[in-house]
Amino acid sequence: MSNSSQRSAVLDAIRLSLGVKEGEKSRETPARKRLERHPHNIVPERARRGAKASISLFNETLEGQGATVNRVKTLAAVPELVAAYLRSNNLPAEFRTGDDNLLAKIPWGKTPSLTRQQGRGQGSDAVTMSRAIAAAAETGTLFLTSGPDNPTTLNFLPDTHIALIRAGDILGSYEDAWNRLRDSYGERSLPRAVNLISGPSRTADIEQVIVMGAHGPRRFFVIIVG
Repeated sequence: MSNSSQRSAVLDAIRLSLGVKEGEKSRETPARKRLERHPHNIVPERARRGAKASISLFNETLEGQGATVNRVKTLAAVPELVAAYLRSNNLPAEFRTGDDNLLAKIPWGKTPSLTRQQGRGQGSDAVTMSRAIAAAAETGTLFLTSGPDNPTTLNFLPDTHIALIRAGDILGSYEDAWNRLRDSYGERSLPRAVNLISGPSRTADIEQVIVMGAHGPRRFFVIIVG
């Protein structure tokens, strides 16, 4: 059975269980209108306080979830900040990024001690760096899209993950962040995966003891530019 046939069989089974038929306009029209309008759910007050307050909330919330956050005025300040972070954590002065255009504009040559490699994340990578296209301040969550620019493997394979985001991309709510993605990629051409990251990996499943790095990086360093 082909993939399309399998999909049709699953959908037919769902319609049968609901007692509906394919092509019912009374059902399709409201669903289509909702998809086109992108109505907002309830947005908390803390996500409605403007750009400056959103950045402060984003910073505070991320740090409360175990991340390290720093802010610089320009991309030119990023290399030395990365080098200082790696030194302070006794990490090697090398890291991997994807082909992101913004990361490519950073003058990495100003800090010759750093070695930047490019490509998909490898199991042997100690440190990787990605660019977040947007963030929701209400929960301190970064939106990282998949693709050659920022491969998903960079987000999960290393022990230490660095994420860079422009200050103007830190928005109040999840709805604002999803709208930013639609504006950037188009209404029907979003990337295959959007990873929402709110701090380093952690779990307390075993005897309620916090363990860092259980399912991904145990260090998460976020750089805000602008």
